[in-house]
Amino acid sequence: HVQLVESGGGSVRAGESLRLSCTASDLTYSHICMAWFRQAQGREREGVAVIDYDGSTAYADSVKGRFTISKDGAGNTLYLQINSLKPEDTAMYYCAASTALLWINVLAAGRYNYRGQGTQVTVSS
Repeated sequence: HVQLVESGGGSVRAGESLRLSCTASDLTYSHICMAWFRQAQGREREGVAVIDYDGSTAYADSVKGRFTISKDGAGNTLYLQINSLKPEDTAMYYCAASTALLWINVLAAGRYNYRGQGTQVTVSS
């Protein structure tokens, strides 16, 4: 039973940084792609960063240069370093895992089999 549990969210001021974490359990697949999504109130879920089993990464244009996705050596903990936070970064942030093998549409929500409950990030100006 795969479980993804996010932590690290909070209320911060614009310009500050946060590091989100996602702890995965029972991920027994040899090829797992993991990603961070966010959903602001009244908006669609948006894929922001993804990291494949081999360390390949991709980012949404809106976060390039400010967000960094990484994982620990065992691949059980996923991180998202967010720098220079902006009010428009305010959203619920979710981590997700995919067993899909092809590196295509990697920021599409439909590609991901598993998703956590989310951690809220609120940025004030």
